[in-house]
Amino acid sequence: MATLLSVNLGTARATRYADAGVTGIDKRPSSEPVALRDPGPQLGFGGAAGDAICDASSHGGTDQAVYAYAREDLDHWQAELGRSLSNGVFGENLTTAGLDISGALVGERWQVGDDCVLEVTSPRIPCRTFAGWLQEQLWVKRFTDRGTPGAYLRVIVPGRVAGGDPISVIHRPDHEVTIAMMFRALTKEKGLQPQLAAAGDALPDGMRKRLLV
Repeated sequence: MATLLSVNLGTARATRYADAGVTGIDKRPSSEPVALRDPGPQLGFGGAAGDAICDASSHGGTDQAVYAYAREDLDHWQAELGRSLSNGVFGENLTTAGLDISGALVGERWQVGDDCVLEVTSPRIPCRTFAGWLQEQLWVKRFTDRGTPGAYLRVIVPGRVAGGDPISVIHRPDHEVTIAMMFRALTKEKGLQPQLAAAGDALPDGMRKRLLV
């Protein structure tokens, strides 16, 4: 069974690598349950209570309420980079185990714990802040080439979640637009972008408006 290993929260810290001058990318596991809720459509507000969203022009809002990354993919990077990577180090709110995030379909829904329901929306696109935080040479290219970006999620049903909660896939839509495929379409294989329209209303709002005109 898939499991939520930890819920990770960040506080605003000064950095020279972010345009805003501060970042919340350094997230740490919470020792207490965390409330997840829909922050509304406006950027700059996240879905995990107590988590800092510092880049209000790029992060947060309904379609990027929560970010999930698989422990299995962190373990790959840990081995490749030769350094310890703790849960939350990629800026993820949810560190999972036993869940194929790259193979998740856009619009797929997960139940986490007793009440919370999340919906997969889009992959994470690596940025300058991420590269600056990790201090790894050619990080954006390496992360892109690897193709395991993690997934942003909407909060469909709010709830409190904690490390150790089970995760169940309760809905898989009838199309083939996975997180991995969308990531390729948005980065290295832009000719795939017309195929993203198959995900329909599950697409992030801005992308849906571009593709479904």
